Amino acid sequence: MKVLAGLVAVVLLSFVALLVVSPVSQEQRPEATPSLGTLPDPGQVYNPVLAGDPLPVGFRQLLPRDAILPVYNPQFVSAADAGWADDALVIGLDLDGQSRAYPVGFLNRREMVIDSVAGIPVLVTW
Repeated sequence: MKVLAGLVAVVLLSFVALLVVSPVSQEQRPEATPSLGTLPDPGQVYNPVLAGDPLPVGFRQLLPRDAILPVYNPQFVSAADAGWADDALVIGLDLDGQSRAYPVGFLNRREMVIDSVAGIPVLVTW
């Protein structure tokens, strides 16, 4: 439970620090879910391996770059309907009274969730 509280505190403090350092007006906020047309062409993105840059000693790439896609439109259910154990680890987020819990077991496979909470775009990563 202390680990969960620590994770929640780190996520919230990081988010608050980001807001304090670079406040964004409502008009400047990007859409929570980018359209696929705005993503760069993979052939145009710099790839250090193809460019011949030296890799760190012992580095072994198991998956190609961007092989694990983020979750763009997460769907949520109540805690009672989720079917997760009561002691399941989650990354918790609460903004303006709207709460989300992102299960770490799920994030182990997908790693990133792009979401919008209380109208604010967020990236949750594990």
